[in-house]
Amino acid sequence: MFRDLVDMKQDSQTEGTPVSVKIRERLKQAQQRFHANDNISGFIEPGELEKLLDEVQEKMQGVLDSLVIDTSNDHNTQATARRVAKMYVNEVFKGRYAPQPAITEFPNAEHLNELMVVGPITVRSACSHHLCPVIGKIWVGVLPNKHTNVIGLSKYARLVDWIMGRPQIQEEAIIQLADLIMEKTRPDGLAVVMEASHFCMSWRGVREMDSKMLNSVMRGAFLTNTDLRREFLALLPGRNR
Repeated sequence: MFRDLVDMKQDSQTEGTPVSVKIRERLKQAQQRFHANDNISGFIEPGELEKLLDEVQEKMQGVLDSLVIDTSNDHNTQATARRVAKMYVNEVFKGRYAPQPAITEFPNAEHLNELMVVGPITVRSACSHHLCPVIGKIWVGVLPNKHTNVIGLSKYARLVDWIMGRPQIQEEAIIQLADLIMEKTRPDGLAVVMEASHFCMSWRGVREMDSKMLNSVMRGAFLTNTDLRREFLALLPGRNR
């Protein structure tokens, strides 16, 4: 009885607290980082994502009001706050709020040990600095060993989508992806190459339309074996299209 009264009192105290504050407090209590490119799904309770969407909608409406856009009478923007909230929470930043996709891992029964290249895999992300789109391609090279876990080709695309579905900086995103694939597959070598266009450079700022950023992460055998690294780079399909 006493515990029920305590729980009721706590519920009444937090009833008016924004859901984002509740989630943030859980993260802080767990001493868990919540940067733009972090996944925080483990700290979101059932039903809270919809409340978070409502909160983002309310805040986005405030942004539109501050931009002096008459959303009451402008038929084009009457539902814009809701659309943008859904876009951020359910689509372009989904990788922050959704748990890691299920990845079935199989033992390397045939003891495969030859280079495998996957790609190009489409990248859809956003720059952490301006929240402008980052669009590009990723190629993954894996050198398995007899102890390596084998995952389906489509699973690489799912992992890319999960990591890139957050505000990202390309240099950090590719490292996050490499760490995750290494953890899942444990190969002798891993190579990841990413090429992307950044709208924060083409849509604003210097408005340079043709520039792209290209970077790579090499792990294990790809770092020590120059012939293997050269073979991987030569095999990248669609790289010059």
